[in-house]
Amino acid sequence: MRIEPYLYFNGRCEEAVEFYRRSVGATLNVLTRFKDVPGSPAPVGAENKVLHADFKIGDTTILASDGECDGKPNFQGFSLAITAGKDAEADRLFEAFCDGGRIQVPLTATPFASRFGMVADRFGVLWTIVAYEQTTNV
Repeated sequence: MRIEPYLYFNGRCEEAVEFYRRSVGATLNVLTRFKDVPGSPAPVGAENKVLHADFKIGDTTILASDGECDGKPNFQGFSLAITAGKDAEADRLFEAFCDGGRIQVPLTATPFASRFGMVADRFGVLWTIVAYEQTTNV
């Protein structure tokens, strides 16, 4: 069994997928528009919007849709957490999500991680970035 997040961007799904492709290297597996599925419940005037998308960031599949296409994504009560392999990767990811986003917790070293921070991206998705890079003092 596997749990995969399904995000509803309410009319901004294609924009979000493209942002994740450019900024963090997401790979698109599937993008189906309402008009591509006969009898799909497309909101009026939204035939070209995304009914279903499947993309990967790292090893994780994220599913997405435009949902009701009302233009107001509302992501509350959760975050998507990324564990970076190195501090430099955590820095790069955090900076990418900051483009048009809002920092919730600045990226910094903590007692439990070499990097930890939280940022809501331009769509309102909250990302938690963490790295556990070990350094040895000689």
